Amino acid sequence: MKTKVVIIGGGPAGAASAMFLKQQGIESTIIERAKFPRFHTGEAMTGECGRNVRALGLETEMIRRGFPVKTGAAVFGARGYQWWLPIAGRDEDWNLVPRSTWQVRRDEFDKMMLDAAVERGTDLIEGMATQPIVGDDGSVRGVTVRDAAGKQFDIESELVLDCSGMATFLANAGVTGPKYTGNFDKQIAIFSQVTGAVRDEKGPNDTLIFFKSKHHWAWSIPLSDEVVSIGVVCPSAYFKEKRETKSQFLERELRELNPGLAQHVPDRTFVDEVRACANFSYQVRRFSGKGFVCVGDAHRFVDPLFAFGLSISLDEASRVAVVAKDYLAGKGRDEADPFAEYRRTVEQAIDVGEDMLDAFWEHPIMFAMYVRSHQGEMIDLFAGRFWQRQPSLPTERFRRMLNRERSYAPNDDFDTPIGSRYHPERANIWFAEELNDAMADLPTE
Repeated sequence: MKTKVVIIGGGPAGAASAMFLKQQGIESTIIERAKFPRFHTGEAMTGECGRNVRALGLETEMIRRGFPVKTGAAVFGARGYQWWLPIAGRDEDWNLVPRSTWQVRRDEFDKMMLDAAVERGTDLIEGMATQPIVGDDGSVRGVTVRDAAGKQFDIESELVLDCSGMATFLANAGVTGPKYTGNFDKQIAIFSQVTGAVRDEKGPNDTLIFFKSKHHWAWSIPLSDEVVSIGVVCPSAYFKEKRETKSQFLERELRELNPGLAQHVPDRTFVDEVRACANFSYQVRRFSGKGFVCVGDAHRFVDPLFAFGLSISLDEASRVAVVAKDYLAGKGRDEADPFAEYRRTVEQAIDVGEDMLDAFWEHPIMFAMYVRSHQGEMIDLFAGRFWQRQPSLPTERFRRMLNRERSYAPNDDFDTPIGSRYHPERANIWFAEELNDAMADLPTE
């Protein structure tokens, strides 16, 4: 079997890649082993994620399905409400303009995306990619697949897009460079759904985040008029030492983690299964090369805190379709990595998000001040606008605070920067009390 582009994974990154490729006139084939709908975390969408959904022509369908409209996000410290930022877009003159996005049930959203890709002409093979087909020159020329019936066969392609998410298919196969795990790799999320939650006064469908200490926080994400997704993220060692079941742990944390959380979730009767998943950061080096590109979580995951994963995946899908068109037309076919410049721009963009997140963890006082004093630039960061007009002033200040160096010299391997989560011994450390004590002195309006 032959196809122009084979996409490993039918989640949002894979489905969006297929649809953006279609907009470029390129046919593709998706390989997906899971039966949709299937459960997945990550219900919150950023402003840029919403923009890409609209770019795929899916806004009407989002409205028809009744996904909650999100207008912003609020953060609560131990002493109460701290700050809120709205969702906003940018017009052609880079002026802020009103915009909204959505909160989604991922099982329904992901199936909607995959169905839309198939309806637009993408072939779907229900099966599992077992290994890449690699030529003598190191180029990737397709994949071997085992379908749902157990039949094994090869799919030859001119380009492979790895959209396998945290399975990191090509990295595990040794096609890419090494996979680094960050020093935030020992966290766990315990989560479920409740009814009767108190919504935020600024936006009834907005994301609410509640903090206790570094890497110990909770989320509240409306999924409908009645149901709210609720979860706690903490060090896995903390969860283990409590010696509680998942349900016992989550119920107690909803009472004890943060006073604002207890007030917003008065009814702690779970209406869905209590689940758990690991949270960790990782980065795959050299995630592109002859005949392949990794997209989204298949090459990097930073932190679940501000829900950038879905946004980055759709952003990369929109951009990889453009470079794929050039590659399929012959551009760079003789180069060691025809996608080197694209890979560099992707790393630069996600680095902006990583620097923002690390500044929040390491320097919460200054971070909160920038939310108030540089609201426009911070709205851009929270929206996921990592590609445009960066590094902004807050990004540059965050890097100085983190003692962080970023180098993007041509043909380098993007060496691990000083002060990053991959060098925990060089990172600046703050104590748990600093966030609550410092933010208590900031105005709430």
